[in-house]
Amino acid sequence: MANELNALLGKGSDFQGKLTFEGSVRIDGRFTGEILTDGHLIIGEGAQVQAEIRVGTVQIYGNVTGNVTANDGVELHAPASLRGNIASPALHIDKGVFFDGACQMTTPKDDRNSAAPQRPAPAPRPIAMGAAPMAAAMSQSQPVPTISSSPVRQSGVFTGEPTRSSGELPHKF
Repeated sequence: MANELNALLGKGSDFQGKLTFEGSVRIDGRFTGEILTDGHLIIGEGAQVQAEIRVGTVQIYGNVTGNVTANDGVELHAPASLRGNIASPALHIDKGVFFDGACQMTTPKDDRNSAAPQRPAPAPRPIAMGAAPMAAAMSQSQPVPTISSSPVRQSGVFTGEPTRSSGELPHKF
């Protein structure tokens, strides 16, 4: 990531359209449209961006509405606000950031090009529903201790708490 900016859309600027660039760009004004680059995007504090964003990396300090796809990483720094979905191999969210959307962790771009073809993940086994499968599953488990709903008196003091019979709760992982 280069520290040198190639372009700046400063405060007070208002741009609509499709932005493509190489290197690093910072937006401090308003932008509406689409942003496409393998470079680095910085959305400054106070910026208002409504766009579909596909970048190498992005640092967000301002307000963004739209989906963000990054090849390398997404950083949300306070007081950022993002309303949209994220797809990225790396995500950093500071305390105080507002994020309303879903996140999908992806494979880094470098790994996608050099990775050998992977076998698809095995399909999940269907969950059996109904009385017969449930009865079979229950017959294999250990008995569950019962809980009494009658009030408890200890040392002449009414606690009102239900009691649990002795025994261990079953657990299988």
